Parts: sequence; structure tokens; C-alpha cells
Amino acid sequence: MGYTRSGGGLSTAQQAAKFLGVSALAGAVMAGLALPAVGAFGLTAKETVQEFDDIPANLKTPPLSERTTILDAKGGEIAKVYSRDRTIVKLGDVSPYMRKAIVAIEDARFYQHGAVDLKGILRAANRNAQSGGVSQGASTLTQQYVKNVFVEEAGNSKEKFAEATQQSIGRKIKELKYAIQVEKELGKRRILENYLNITYFGQQAYGIEAASQRYFSTSAKNLKVEQAALLAGLVQSPSRYDPVTNPETAKARRDTVLQRMADMKDITAAQAAAAKKKPLGLDVSMPRSGCITAVKGAGFYCDYVRQIFLNDPVFGKTSAARAKRWNQGGLTIRTTLDPQAQESVQKSIKSHVYQSDKAATAVSLVEPGTGKVLGMGQSKPYGFGKDQTQINLSADHNMGGSNYGFQVGSTFKPITAAAALERGTKPYKSYSSPYKMEYPSPVSTCKGTWTNGEGATVENENESERGPYGMKEATAKSVNTYFVQMISDIGVCPVTELADKMGVERADGKEHHQVPSLTLGTEGFSPLTMANAYATFANRGVYCSPVFIDSITGPGGKKLKVPQSKCSRAMSEKTADTINTLLRGVVEDGTGKQAGLQSRPSAGKTGTTDERKAAWFVGYTPNLAGAVWVGGGPGASGLKMENITIGGVPHAKVYGGDTPGPIWKDAMSGALNGKPAPDFVSVPIKDPNARKPSPPKKPGREKPGREKPGNGGGRDNPWPDISLPPGVIGGNGNGGNGNGGFEWPR
Repeated sequence: MGYTRSGGGLSTAQQAAKFLGVSALAGAVMAGLALPAVGAFGLTAKETVQEFDDIPANLKTPPLSERTTILDAKGGEIAKVYSRDRTIVKLGDVSPYMRKAIVAIEDARFYQHGAVDLKGILRAANRNAQSGGVSQGASTLTQQYVKNVFVEEAGNSKEKFAEATQQSIGRKIKELKYAIQVEKELGKRRILENYLNITYFGQQAYGIEAASQRYFSTSAKNLKVEQAALLAGLVQSPSRYDPVTNPETAKARRDTVLQRMADMKDITAAQAAAAKKKPLGLDVSMPRSGCITAVKGAGFYCDYVRQIFLNDPVFGKTSAARAKRWNQGGLTIRTTLDPQAQESVQKSIKSHVYQSDKAATAVSLVEPGTGKVLGMGQSKPYGFGKDQTQINLSADHNMGGSNYGFQVGSTFKPITAAAALERGTKPYKSYSSPYKMEYPSPVSTCKGTWTNGEGATVENENESERGPYGMKEATAKSVNTYFVQMISDIGVCPVTELADKMGVERADGKEHHQVPSLTLGTEGFSPLTMANAYATFANRGVYCSPVFIDSITGPGGKKLKVPQSKCSRAMSEKTADTINTLLRGVVEDGTGKQAGLQSRPSAGKTGTTDERKAAWFVGYTPNLAGAVWVGGGPGASGLKMENITIGGVPHAKVYGGDTPGPIWKDAMSGALNGKPAPDFVSVPIKDPNARKPSPPKKPGREKPGREKPGNGGGRDNPWPDISLPPGVIGGNGNGGNGNGGFEWPR
């Protein structure tokens, strides 16, 4: 918020009160300070001196609030944020014209007097008496500086600001004593430097550098005489003399300053006359602050950094202390955001999902082994307008995300499989996996047992999905009944415990439900959480907490402590390698085939929830993990994605493989372009004790016209937008169960 200093835009009565207060306090300055009687205010000299002596001797000057700059990992600027737009500069970096102009108009005898200018007081008293009003004040630059310190300390608190600017003898006494201290300790040059950096110039510009940029789009050191005169004239009343809204009044004030500079011999009369003839010459740079100005769609990444600062105790023990530190600014925050990855995320989003679509998408990319969040974006950009939002669809609720996150569907199943493997289940474990079944009961949980008292049932995506299945095929086909039998077998607790080790926490911050349906992805999580969880698989079982901030430099180059990623083993290498082997099959031959990367090994899992309210693809390479969610954005959370157009492409039904998959593929491909392409460590999945299959029959042994159909073969392809190989759905039946290795979309 902007404030005017005392004397700016005050009524005649207020200015008179101000003048009387200063006069009564100043009285006379001889060898030391002598305070006169101030009977007009109901005070005696003795009482005033006592009040003066009771004031603490040291003026505590708070750090000046400045803008904070947020950078990407390569040093490129993402955004500038600030409570007050200010850039502190040395006096040597301020135009000589500006130094002379501010002294000429605000305190012409600045270099001749001490904290109080007795001659100035007497001169003002005489002129005010002659005019019958208040035409001049008597505060010195030093006194003004002290008052501005109190205003700065008040911050945006209206109560504290009122206290710092109240027209009272008590405040004037306090201001005067500190002015004496400042004169003694700092000296004239430092006082002038501090004054120019702290003063408010209007238009949200604090300090001379910000003002120079705001009104003339130039630096303080390059100000011309007419520009300096205009800025110096603003100080008395930034709103009254605002050149943007009141150009004529501002020009008259500027010319007054120029004339005063000529009277003080700072410039010649000819220079003043020439400058007066010039127009204002404004080149206004409008205030641009906050994450809404972030480049490359990094508005939500920027806001996440702010949320970290305001929530992490490393930046202050209390929320008030952290907020105060953030508002003071002056920070240079280098983040982990990779500009190549972020650009790829945004490009992929824009090519697949339009901002105006009913459906929305969110993408997060995480580096396995470091926890560095390299990219974050969504189709509904950061803002306040139509098809914009301030909800970060990639984040948990406490970090600016949606209230509950989004159900993740079958992307949760690999966590169940990993928990089973950790408890000794073989990767070729087989379950009957019928098309439909009741939930087994009872099932052990962390808090006892769960029983299916209502006879709840679960079924697979398609009737052709009937077991028995082993883990590899069940994962590829995403067989619901297989994973329900598995979690019922090992218990819910091992699954939720492993989820916690992998950082898979609910977006609303609540505990996991201790129910078998957990394995079907019925709880709400954020894309960032899922990307980071799958990074644990990519990192061969070691979980690393996500980090956004690489370093922070404060004012004066001081390094601040920042949160570090904490890594811990969540599962054995063998378990992680087995999951990686299972999930490679999804992108090579299953529902995630449309997401498979061409030039490097990749793994992942599709997910689709009930009524098509959310579709996912979460996948990874050994050096990058990413999660893509597609669903109803803010205001459309109950959207059913059937008979819907997304990114200009019509869909009868949205699946994890056909919309999130391609978004993931394009985002990952661009992010990894030019990067190494390491391979996974593969693990054999086959049962070593299983009987070897019979050798295939030689050609010609079947009688002509007796081709043996498979179960469910020859059916029409229900997804005409998915290209299927011969022998699969809609083929000649050679697929056996009608799928032929094709994973039903989830």
C-alpha cells in the first residue's frame, strides 16, 4: 500500500498542528538541545524533557523490504515478487541531479544544520504567519527519514501505520531524539542514501531505483535533470503530484523543483528554463509482481516456492516470522525448475488440451534420486480470469492444491504389487481373478480387520478378463479382481505402510482408509505425489522427498539455509527392479503403448476412475519420472469424460492410455532430449517350476476351413481411435482370450 509523508495532502488544521508540534519541540538548538515550555499543548518543559529522556537511545531500523527474484535452475528469471517494489542502490548509483533536487525541494539547508533546522523553523513560522495559513513545514530530511523508518516497520498494518504517523507531541519527541542519534551515527551522505531508498514515490514504487524504472523505465543513475525534478517533487504528496493521473499538477510541481534548484545554484537559470519547456516524457513500466507474471507457464511452480517458504520451519519458527521474512524480500531464489523440461511440459499441454476445454490436465516431472521437481504445469493457467485458476492441480491441498486431490485408479496397483513382493510373494503369483467377485472377508488392517458385511463386489473392466492370471499379465491387463485378491491375501497394512514410505500421502492430509478397495486407487492424490512415488521405482527403491529450491541468497549476498531432499529406502532393489520389469510391459504391449518412448526404455501405468472422472498416466525412465492427470478442472470436478472433445479430439470414452499417455510421452520426450538414456535392471518373471509350453504345431496340420477360434475372438474393436494389431480385438480370434496381449484401457 502507498503512503504519503507528513505534510502531503493534509488539511490546513492538520498542517498547523504539525508545524506547532515541530516548533514546540525544536525551540532552539544551541550547544545542545533545549526544549521550550509547550504550555499550548498542556505540557511543561520539565514534563517534555522527562518524556524525551525516557525514549530508548537506539533507533532499530528494520531491513528495507525489497523485491524477490525467482530463478530457474539455469539462472533464468521466472518471476519477481514483492510486498514493496524496491531495489536498494548506493548513493553513487543515483544521478547527481536527483541528489541535488531532493535536497533543494525538501531540505535546502541539509548540509548546514543538525537534526533540527532552527532557521528553517523560524523561516516557516514567519512565512506561515504572513500567509495566514501553513505554506511551509519544517521537518528536515533526517526527521523525514526517521518517520519513514517507523512507517516501514509498520509494514501493511493499518494500526501500526496510524501509530507511526499520528500527529502528536509524543511522536514528534520520539522522532526528534532518533533524528539526533541518526545525525550523529550516520552522517549526511548515508542519511541521504537511506532516505532515497526508503521513500515512497507513488505507483507502488519504493525507493529511487524503483521510481526511476516505474516512471521513466531507466535506472536512477541515468536520470536527467527534468526527470529528477519530477521525482523529487513527488515525495511531498505522491497521489496529488502523480504524473500518470495528474500530469498538469505534476508538471507545475516539477517546474517548482527546477526553479528551486536554480535558486540553490545547483543548475543554471538557462538549464532550468530549458528543462521547464520539456514535456513530462513519461515511459511508464506498470507494476508487475507475483507468480501471475511467471514465464513458461511456471506460475504454479512459483506459487509452490512461496508456499514452501511460508510453511517450512527452516525459514522461521512461526508462520508470522516466515511471512515477515517473505514480505521483506530482497531474496534471490534459485529453484530446481529445468527450463527445457518446463518448456516441454507447456508445449505438450497446449498441443493436447485447450485452456477452454471442459476437461483440464496437470503435469509434474521429478528427477529420481534427487527429488528435484523439474517441471510443473497445467492447462488452466495461474490467474483470475476466465479459464484461469489459483488452484494448483498438481499439489496437495495444504500447498495450494484442490481440496481432495484426484482418485488415481489403477496407477495405485503397482504399490500393492510392491508391498506383496516385499512380503515374499513371487512375481509369478497366480490368483483365480474371476470377472466378478465379492471382496474377500475378513482382511487384516493396521487397526484390526475389515469385513465385507454388505457383500460388496468388484469386477474387471471387461467380461473377457477372467483368470487365472499371474502378476505380469494381471499388471498388463490391470485386472481388478487379481489385485483385490492380492491385498486381501497380504493385508491392507503392508500396502499403506509402503505407500507412506514412498511419500504417497492423501491430498487432504488425512490417513489412508484401511479397506481393500484402496488397491483400486479410490483415494485422492496429487500428480506431484504420484510422479514422486514412481520416481522411487526408477531409483531402485529409494524414495527422495520432493524439493523445489536449490539455493537462496539474501540481501548482501548472505546464503540462507534451504530444505533438503531426504532420501530413504522404501523397498529392496529387487522389488523395485521387478516392478520396473512389470511396468515396462505396460508401455511396450499394454494400455500404455501410446505413451511408450521411442528412443529410450520407459515404464508406466495407466489409470481410469469410475464414471471416467479422472484418467492418468504415471511413468518414468531411470532418470525422469512424470505424472499426467486429466479430469474436470476447478468448477467441473464431477465431469464425466464420455462423448467429450479434448484438445480438438473427440472421445467416446477417455482412457489413461489415449489422452494422458500422449501428453506424458511428448512432455518426457522434450524434457529428455539430449540426455542420457540408461536402461532398467530387468528381473525374470516366469515361474522356474512351470511346465514348458508345448511346441507350436507345424504349418498345414490343421484341416482347411477349421481355424480354431479363441475365446472372445473376432469381436469388433470398441475403440476405433486405437489401432490394434491383427489377432487382437476385432481380429481373427488368434488372441486366445480376445485380448492377444492388448491391455484393456484403464
